[in-house]
Parts: sequence; C-alpha cells; structure tokens
Amino acid sequence: MTSSNPAHDLSEPMVHFAANLRLLCDRQGSISQICRKLGINRQQFNKYLSGRHMPSSGNTRMIANFFGISPELLNAEPEHFRALVEGNFFDVLDQLRRAPQVVRFLSTVAVSSKIEKGEYVGCYDRYQYSSIYSRKILRSAFCVFQNGDFLNHYYIERFPSYDDPSRIEYIFKYHGFTFPVEDRVFTIDFESVQRNEFTFGIFSNVQRSAKRFMFGIVSGVAATMFRQPFSTRAVLHYRRPGLLSREELKATTTLDMNDPSIPREARDYLGESPDMIKPT
Repeated sequence: MTSSNPAHDLSEPMVHFAANLRLLCDRQGSISQICRKLGINRQQFNKYLSGRHMPSSGNTRMIANFFGISPELLNAEPEHFRALVEGNFFDVLDQLRRAPQVVRFLSTVAVSSKIEKGEYVGCYDRYQYSSIYSRKILRSAFCVFQNGDFLNHYYIERFPSYDDPSRIEYIFKYHGFTFPVEDRVFTIDFESVQRNEFTFGIFSNVQRSAKRFMFGIVSGVAATMFRQPFSTRAVLHYRRPGLLSREELKATTTLDMNDPSIPREARDYLGESPDMIKPT
C-alpha cells in the first residue's frame, strides 16, 4: 500500500539533512545569496531544504565547506546538531581558525598522519570533583567528533539546585579542540553560556578490560573573581560512537562521592578526597 502522505516517504537521512540545513541557513541570512555563492540552482536548493531531494556527494561537500563543518555532521540528528550550533560555536570556531596565531599552532600540533582519529571519536561520561559543589563528583556528557581535518569536542555540565535536587540550577556548555599527540590527548575549550571560561586538559588513553578510559588533569581559568582558577583530576569513560543523545544529557548531574554508578576505575583515579587545586 502506498502512503498518501508525502512526508511519510522521506527517509530519515533526508529529514535530518533538511532540518540541519534550514538551521544553518536561518543563521546565515538570504538563501538567494547562499545559492549564488554555492553556485547551486535555487529551485534545486529548495528541494534540499524541504527534504524532497538529497544533494550529490559533491554538492554535500560544497555545502559543508561553505558553512565550515564536515559533511558527516549535516546528517546528524537535528537535536544533536542544534547542540553543536548553540552558543555561536561555529562562528567562534571560524574566527579562531582564521586567527594567524591559531593557524600556526594548528599546523604544528593538529592531527598527525600517524594518529587514527576515529579511535577518539564518540561519546564519553566525564567525571571530576566539582569546583562549585564541595565534595561532589560532577558527571558531564562529553563528545569528540571529527570536523574536517580536525577533532572537536563539546560537553555539557548540569548542576542541581541545593533546595530542590530535581531542578537544575546551572547549565554550562563547553566547545573546543581535541589534539591527539603521540600517546596523549590535549583539549582546549571555552564555555559558551556565560562566555567567561577557558579550560585546558591533558589525558592518557587507557584500556581496562572491555572499558576505555582517558585519565588526566584539567585546569580552568575564568574572567571573574567569583570563579577562581582551578586544577583537578578528570576521567573520560568511553560509552559509544556518535553524538550525545537527550538521555545522556539528562544523566549529567553531581553525585555523592561513593555513588555506585561511578565506575570503580574513575573513583580510584579521583581518590578519596577532593583534590581541587585553587589559588589561596
């Protein structure tokens, strides 16, 4: 039996691509100007926007390059894609990429041909002692994804209210670069909600039985006296490939130090007492 509703005939990749393309176009401005710059017929482009047609691999690559992202990201689930776009992430990333100092830096430490980038791509649970809630372990959702020749990452922190733990008091979102260098992984990112903090990390990749971890040290520097610079141990526990799901974002919270949901390997590395280092 043939469906009478054209929307039912659209494949999931077409629907995802169309929704993500519309989001990018809404942020960019005139669709006519976009079509002229891309050299794509407006009528054909409208079919991409409506989900009635998927562009060729060549046109997909051209569209992705125009917006400064990888072709694979255009096919991500729309809610995941929106999480990447929130906070002007791509705009800031483009500005960083164009900065001469950053270009020189990336040319020396970016992605070595000897590094298998796919080894690091995917979703992680991130554990560290909280710099806000004393003696609590923060579980955040962390994702590494490939964007052109580089690895980028983003992660989400959510802090429940002291008065009502069922209500979220604070949400922080970080976006940045991931650099595998030899047997270490370096991270540099910025917080995109309050826009006042940079964090830096160095991790070592470790395989424990069937589990994959990265153990490291993270330092943060904020542009306000109310949030002091800090340094602490952090653990990344690999969960699966792909981008973060809504369920993983809901699971981000602060936990008691002995919460059984924290992997034993993470607890052992973090230690029995908070090791947050702050200036006196």
